[in-house]
Amino acid sequence: MVELFHTQDPVLLSAVKAALAEADIPAVEFDGPVADMYGALFPKRLMVLEDDLGAARMILHGLCPECLA
Repeated sequence: MVELFHTQDPVLLSAVKAALAEADIPAVEFDGPVADMYGALFPKRLMVLEDDLGAARMILHGLCPECLA
């Protein structure tokens, strides 16, 4: 798995996970408990399979263009 993006915004993370699920792209959230415990020090990472990375980036760009900058 590779990192699609990382964020501290739970609303954005939820929206991206929902959009990926709608497109049948499996995604796994990493660092959730650590990020919840330590807040700004550790953002949550959203991981996807390497084969799905291109399609996942297109979906992410549609929701949050600045997330890929």
